[in-house]
Amino acid sequence: MKLPMMGVINLIHETEEMGSLTANRCLATVPFAGRYRLIDFVLSSMVNSGVPRVAVFAHTKFRSLMDHLGSGGNWDLHRKQSGLFVLPPAMEDMTDFGKGDLYQFYRNRDYFARSSLEYVVIARSHMACNVDFAAILEQHRERDADITVVCKKWPHAQTGLTRKVKLDASGRVVEMQDHFGRLTSDLVSMEMYVMRKDLLIDLVATSLAQGKDHLVRHAILPRLTELKVNAYLHDGYLGVVNTIPAYYRHNMELLNPDVWNELFFRPGPIYTKVKDEPPSRYRSGSNAIHSLVANGCEIEGTVENSILFRGVKVRRGAVVRNSIVMQNGVIGENGSLENCILDKEVEIRPLQQLKGTSEMPFLALKRNVI
Repeated sequence: MKLPMMGVINLIHETEEMGSLTANRCLATVPFAGRYRLIDFVLSSMVNSGVPRVAVFAHTKFRSLMDHLGSGGNWDLHRKQSGLFVLPPAMEDMTDFGKGDLYQFYRNRDYFARSSLEYVVIARSHMACNVDFAAILEQHRERDADITVVCKKWPHAQTGLTRKVKLDASGRVVEMQDHFGRLTSDLVSMEMYVMRKDLLIDLVATSLAQGKDHLVRHAILPRLTELKVNAYLHDGYLGVVNTIPAYYRHNMELLNPDVWNELFFRPGPIYTKVKDEPPSRYRSGSNAIHSLVANGCEIEGTVENSILFRGVKVRRGAVVRNSIVMQNGVIGENGSLENCILDKEVEIRPLQQLKGTSEMPFLALKRNVI
């Protein structure tokens, strides 16, 4: 069933400390979990929930984004009267890159105006989760909220950057701070906001008229007492992937079958760009234990507790432990990796050894890959 709600995936000024992993790509298209990109999770959640129209507000380094999303066919968003819209940043001069998301919403206001859908959900791309937006909208209506913020209980140590949230007894948001704030709370925002479309348009116009151009910082936080901002508590898996330690940790957690099944199949499947690859080949003498190995790999050495993306080659005598090797990586004969992240198309020479730690994995890069 289609929801009366349009989707916005907001890539404007996403908070991230991914270093060289986002030097040539935006955070939304950082490879994840063997064959996916980070944006696949929120996009698939919208599609599975029945959101008929999704706009991706691009910002910088969006060449890989355009290549990955294409016409939206892999997410069944290429149909007439609905579908996927990738909206590049509106620029009159170079200073426009520094302006906030409200400015970009205003410059693309025709996207909102042309739709008869009553509600809008605005989300970021770096939340690895599987969300039912139909349930969120149902609660939003039942509680007669102005804005519903999707939140998650997070009692353990956090490696990603999040906003901390504090609620009153009724579930209303009374305080929200960035990760560097001093608010004591085990609740974090998943950066997903549901509201009526006309309220969003009003917030855009009012905030810009006051010289303010950031949705959360300038339009929502100052109005917590004025607007009824409620929280929806997500009870599924969440990975906040906007730092290198968080990227490593949440990839490694997927080696737990329970985590994998929860993230990728509940409440619906996660889709990605389809590539036709042959099955992986395990040569005589190879050994692969407790690992995710994507299609097209060729294993001659040892792989333990690791994630290999498509087309990775592990040569004879090579050892890969507790590591992430992205697409078309090559580990030469008798080379070794331990607690490492290899970007796409990185080649490790024969006998070369790289080693990091679980808290700070070694990051190996090849320039100009997306």
